[in-house]
Amino acid sequence: MPSHTPIDGKSPPSLLQELAAIAVLAGQAILKIYAQDFAVRRKSDESPVTEADEAAEAIILERLKKMDPTTPIVSEEAAANCHLADRSGRRFWLVDPLDGTKEFVKRSGEFTVNIGLIEDGLPVQGVVLAPVLNLLFAGGRDGAWKKEGDGPWMPIACRLVPDDGLSVVASRSHGDPDKINAYLAGRRIAQLVKAGSSLKICRIAEGTADVYPRFGPTSEWDTAAGHAVLLGAGGRLETLDGQPLRYGKDSILNPDFVAWGLGR
Repeated sequence: MPSHTPIDGKSPPSLLQELAAIAVLAGQAILKIYAQDFAVRRKSDESPVTEADEAAEAIILERLKKMDPTTPIVSEEAAANCHLADRSGRRFWLVDPLDGTKEFVKRSGEFTVNIGLIEDGLPVQGVVLAPVLNLLFAGGRDGAWKKEGDGPWMPIACRLVPDDGLSVVASRSHGDPDKINAYLAGRRIAQLVKAGSSLKICRIAEGTADVYPRFGPTSEWDTAAGHAVLLGAGGRLETLDGQPLRYGKDSILNPDFVAWGLGR
């Protein structure tokens, strides 16, 4: 994987730009529904789903299959309908068409579109789009970048921890405050900021936060794209025993993990 220094003066490689374009199309479909009244249904695990999740997924799957017809695609809503693609091979896609459906329903704006590519158990390319914020992240083997609206791609990197301490990001809708406090005990904390969806990981990648401890259930599609961006920016996403979070596990569920920038 690259060092934390991005490739100055260069835009993301062509694959990431193709993925970004797909994410933008999905985001446009989401925003059309977001602007209207919409129904909220419950899946078998009691998590919410809307027509925006399904519309975005349909767009992403169609275009990924055209772009890369031989690589399996594992996607949240398809999996919820008992269509879980094979993750046993060396390479597969992980898609969360609308990460943060609770934030979508609450209209907080902090939900994302996530597309990640896995090779040999680790994320190698990923894009994360926050449609309401008009904010796009991309990253992987060649570095990490951010794009705001119609502006240019800008390289991003994790930061050194400021002298006043860590900026901690935590979930708005999930998590265990007692476990987070126990994990961070003894460290200097400057602030704790709540955020939704995979934006928490991207905040570390762009150098505005330092650590995101996650105690509570997530699935592989929740983290893959943001994980790729974070790796490209010089950070890491680890299980509690310090091992890189891996993909294609026996269970689609992730263990507890911590995303770090350049701190420890």
